[in-house]
Amino acid sequence: MIQTPESEKEMSTPAQPSSLASVANAKAPRTQASTAQGTGLETRGIHAWFGKNHVLSDINLDFTAGSVTALIGPSGCGKSTFIRTINRMHEFIPGAAMAGEVRLDGKDIYAPGVDVTKIRLQIGMVFQKPNPFPSMTIGENVLSGLKLAQLKVDNKEELLESCLVRAGLWNEVKDRLDAHGGSLSGGQQQRLCIARALAVSPQVLLMDEPCSALDPGSTLRIEETIRELSDSMTIVIVTHNMQQAARVSDYTAFFLSDGGPGEMIEVARTSEIFSQPKDQRTENYVTGRFG
Repeated sequence: MIQTPESEKEMSTPAQPSSLASVANAKAPRTQASTAQGTGLETRGIHAWFGKNHVLSDINLDFTAGSVTALIGPSGCGKSTFIRTINRMHEFIPGAAMAGEVRLDGKDIYAPGVDVTKIRLQIGMVFQKPNPFPSMTIGENVLSGLKLAQLKVDNKEELLESCLVRAGLWNEVKDRLDAHGGSLSGGQQQRLCIARALAVSPQVLLMDEPCSALDPGSTLRIEETIRELSDSMTIVIVTHNMQQAARVSDYTAFFLSDGGPGEMIEVARTSEIFSQPKDQRTENYVTGRFG
C-alpha cells in the first residue's frame, strides 16, 4: 500500500467533492487477479535541483505492484521531475541533481555500479508527446528496444503481436505492420509507444501526461490499456485531468509548490482523495478552487 510520510498533518475532513468521488468509486473492477507481486518500487527522501533551484523536496512513496498511481497537482510542482528521477532520466539534464533513494525490489537504482540501461528496461517511460521513430515501420518501432538493448527473443512475431494486443492497437495495424510509425494518428502513435515500452517486459511503466494531446476517443482507449496493463505491472501516471485520475488510478498523490520546492501534500486511495481528503489544500485542488 502507498504510504504517506509520517510528518503529514491531518486536518478536519472537508465536504465531499461528490462527482469525482462517484467516478473513483465506480471504477470498473479488475477482470482478473493481478499477476504482479509485492511492493517493488519505493522512493525515499527524493530531492531534485536544476542548478541552484530546488524543485522537489523529500518525496517518500511506496507503489504497490499491480496498481495505478496518479500524480496530480498544478503545473510546476515537480510531478514530471519526480517520475524522471524514478528511471534515472533526471540526471542527464544539464545542471540537474538529485538526492535520496529509488528502490526497485529493495535495491537502490542509484547505487554505485548500477547499469542505467538495465534500469530503463525495468522501468519504462511513455512521454506526453508520442515519439515513434519516424523512419521505422510499425513492427520495427515495437521491437526497437530489443535491438538497442541487444536482447534476443525466440519468436519476434509472437512478441510483436502480443505487445500490440496489450497496447490495444493490434486490430488497427495488423494488416499494415510495414507502414511507417509516423503514418498513424496521434492516439495510435501513443499506443505504439506503449507497445514499444512493453516489448522489453518492464516491471514499472511511467506515463507523463500520455493523453494530454489526444482526442476523447483515443484517451478512452489509452485509459482502458492502462487498466489492463496494471494487472501485470506497476503504473505511475502524471495527469492534470481529475476525471482521468478518478477513472484509472487506485491511488492518488497530490503535489504542490507553495513558493518553494514541490512537495507531496497527501497520498491515499483515489476514492479517499476525491471524497475525504485530509488536507484542505487537496480538497481545494480537486474541487477546482485553485490550480
